[in-house]
Amino acid sequence: MDDTTKRLVQRLVKRIPAQMLRTTLDKWDRLTGEQKKSMDFTQSKWALTEKMLDLCEVNGLSVKHLTELEMIYIIDNPNKGMWYAFQLMDPQDDAHSVELMQFKEQFKSHLKELVRHVSIKIKKHTDEAVWIRIAWGDTFARPNHLKPTYVVHYLQSPYVFVTSLTLKQKPLLSQALVLSTRYQAIKDANLSGRKLTAIRDLLMRKYQQVFPTKYPSPLPENNPTISSIETFFVLLQMACEAFGGGMLPQLQSAVYKLETKFRDNSNKTMSEREEPFKCVVKFASTNLLESFRHCASSGIASTPVTPLLSCIPLKGRNYFVITDNGPGPSSQMRQPQN
Repeated sequence: MDDTTKRLVQRLVKRIPAQMLRTTLDKWDRLTGEQKKSMDFTQSKWALTEKMLDLCEVNGLSVKHLTELEMIYIIDNPNKGMWYAFQLMDPQDDAHSVELMQFKEQFKSHLKELVRHVSIKIKKHTDEAVWIRIAWGDTFARPNHLKPTYVVHYLQSPYVFVTSLTLKQKPLLSQALVLSTRYQAIKDANLSGRKLTAIRDLLMRKYQQVFPTKYPSPLPENNPTISSIETFFVLLQMACEAFGGGMLPQLQSAVYKLETKFRDNSNKTMSEREEPFKCVVKFASTNLLESFRHCASSGIASTPVTPLLSCIPLKGRNYFVITDNGPGPSSQMRQPQN
């Protein structure tokens, strides 16, 4: 067993919780029933690692087999890293007809033309997602299996989700994706998060959307008894129209980068500066959309909901840059840029 295989075994056993390791090994199916029974998952991670090393040595398992084990764990537990969304642009006429085998062959072929040493493994998940594991090398170095990139793409859709990608690797992956999917370009979707399912559901509209009623009701005036009930339902309707109904994607943050003129007549030093005033505002929560919806429906936040917040589900984004329409301090603030 070479050093890379040993280090990968150590990394996987350390990363996967002991009880989850049992079910992951069952799906892996590279160990016999007797071998799996011989493992005591109550032991320390050090003891489990030594046992796994012995079993891999006996079975002659290599890096190729261990990357299968890693993919099984990552696919079953996708909410472990930071995921970034991208959108393919300008499809060719035959983009909708690209099938899995065709995509696999062309993606591997294109990427291997760009990178001399690269290891690629592709697996289709039960929800139709195509999972890609890429271990990058270069002209002189062999693929680094300890720092792989994971890519998730739904065929017949323009969306791609990526984690653990460096700036050097980004153009290489982008070119391989564009060529193998029959699109002409790819752009950053300005959407990221630690929960793959959340950014996927937000971007692909996999949540209950609530549309405005034909004849929206105005907020009732402060009348006795029933006005509070009517107000609640009107606020709830408006909040659901802005953020969605039912269970919402568990987006955890939204970032607004402001590049505007400083507006304060009492502070001419700042307001007369030609350079824009820059700052970053970040909202964070375990479920940001649910928090915004609750604030709007309970009256904590004003309604109708400002487009600065409602554009998160509307545009499927959580990163925005806000600038001025013109150079002067009297210019109006733009909506978040596309």
